[in-house]
Amino acid sequence: MPERKKLLLRLDPQVYDAVARWAADDLRSVNAQIEFALRQALRAAGRKPKAEPPERDDDATE
Repeated sequence: MPERKKLLLRLDPQVYDAVARWAADDLRSVNAQIEFALRQALRAAGRKPKAEPPERDDDATE
């Protein structure tokens, strides 16, 4: 598996809290939830990645 890209992401605290609640509801880490939401947005915009890996239930520790 190719190395995963790392990036610094600054979020409004209220946005982070909402994503954290959503992640907990879906039994995902915050990182995995953000990637899940980005993949949904990419598909909806017709910009699906060429080689999309299978969805992961959980990600490495935040």
